[in-house]
Amino acid sequence: MNSRKEQLEAFGRLLDIMDELREKCPWDRKQTLQSLRHLTLEEVYELTDSLLEENLPEIKKELGDVLLHLVFYAKIGAEKGAFDIADVINALNEKLIHRHPHIYGDTTVNTEEEVKENWEKLKLKEGNVSILAGVPNGLPSLIKAYRIQDKVKGIGFEFADAQDAWSKVNEELAEFRAETELSKKEAELGDVFFSLINYARISGLNPDSALERTNKKFIKRFRKMEELAGENNEALADLNLNQMDELWERAKPFD
Repeated sequence: MNSRKEQLEAFGRLLDIMDELREKCPWDRKQTLQSLRHLTLEEVYELTDSLLEENLPEIKKELGDVLLHLVFYAKIGAEKGAFDIADVINALNEKLIHRHPHIYGDTTVNTEEEVKENWEKLKLKEGNVSILAGVPNGLPSLIKAYRIQDKVKGIGFEFADAQDAWSKVNEELAEFRAETELSKKEAELGDVFFSLINYARISGLNPDSALERTNKKFIKRFRKMEELAGENNEALADLNLNQMDELWERAKPFD
């Protein structure tokens, strides 16, 4: 591993390269906060894919891509006279110190949960009007539900255990099944998803990772079905459901 000096030198070199690209490269010179936004989202999703697979070489590569975007935004901020990368890092440093009084102050904590409770209380003291103020509106719905539940847990608004959370799942399922009006049934379905995510979270499961693994498994299995059908010079669209089910079962061992 590189020494701290080597790490700082590498970061300094990145800043120098960013300055040069912003000055000399037509594409880099043209970029704005808004033009980079969708590219940043794409890079973050690519990072999450590599994290899910625990592919360390890819994680290193994708971290670099995300870091480039962070440095790019700081460069644009400096050009606007608003902030530079030092301001960003210094603000982060101060926030970390302030929100860890059990490390940098005289607060005593014994568990991870106590740390999280203190974190949320400190955020309110800093001026946040709500515990939920830190949940971005643009998060995907599943991740947003998880973050909402995790946030309110920080002040003790939580089921006693996973069994209580599962009882809520059953309650919501019963309401969903009983509802016949489509718009109301959709609302009840949302309650089912929310309660199931809550159960998963309390049980120590990550519902987003679980669903993404299932997505990947389905894609791999379905592509295998297409391959198996092709071996018989057939297309899936020309097969009936029973024939496709048979191919599905044959594809399972290849997961």
